Amino acid sequence: MNTTLVCSGGLDSVSLAHVLAEQGRLSRIVSFDYGQRHRKELDFAKACARRLGVPFHLVDLSGLGAALNGSALTDDLDVPDGHYAEDSMRVTVVPNRNAIMLTIAFGIAAAKGDGAVAAAVHGGDHFIYPDCRPAFTASFEAMQRAALDGYADVALHVPFVHATKADIVTAGAAAGTPFADTWSCYKGGAVHCGRCGTCVERREAFHLAGHADPTVYADPDFWQSAIAAHAAGSA
Repeated sequence: MNTTLVCSGGLDSVSLAHVLAEQGRLSRIVSFDYGQRHRKELDFAKACARRLGVPFHLVDLSGLGAALNGSALTDDLDVPDGHYAEDSMRVTVVPNRNAIMLTIAFGIAAAKGDGAVAAAVHGGDHFIYPDCRPAFTASFEAMQRAALDGYADVALHVPFVHATKADIVTAGAAAGTPFADTWSCYKGGAVHCGRCGTCVERREAFHLAGHADPTVYADPDFWQSAIAAHAAGSA
């Protein structure tokens, strides 16, 4: 089934791109400029599309960030350091971001004749992001079937929705994902900071998966103390 992939350029979505390409299902990659603080990730998404030989669609929603204010990903707010599952990470929520992006991706898939839209939402996102949870993805697919009823039949493909980040590393490695050519860090510096929630989660995932992490971090050891602090706080 030809599949439109929503891709941020991060580890999860680029891994899914390679998995779909290996299966012969990837038809195009769609990325979004939604006014995020840095756009480095979009270069990685575009490079992924070029590497896998599929069309790349960059949708300009650059004015959206100003309207969906209050997030550290769109406003001039400090990106917190620490474990991804800490309450402090809620400041990285961009309200309805996935719902907005997926709606557009479904429209593109329907217009291009694709039978599915894929997104790399995963179990580690559930704590913070409501539009990454299984209840959302199931409801969203039902809504889109009604929205496209009689015009197109497009399914939502979320193979990682019950998986961990470590599971994604394992799947991505099996599909030959060049992990060094992905970008996760929310701070957008010259290299991954190693301290923000998504850097900590990324480093932890490689450790749990038993796979070498090729990422260059400004602070490569912070993840261990962040995980220890989270474990102590959860005890």
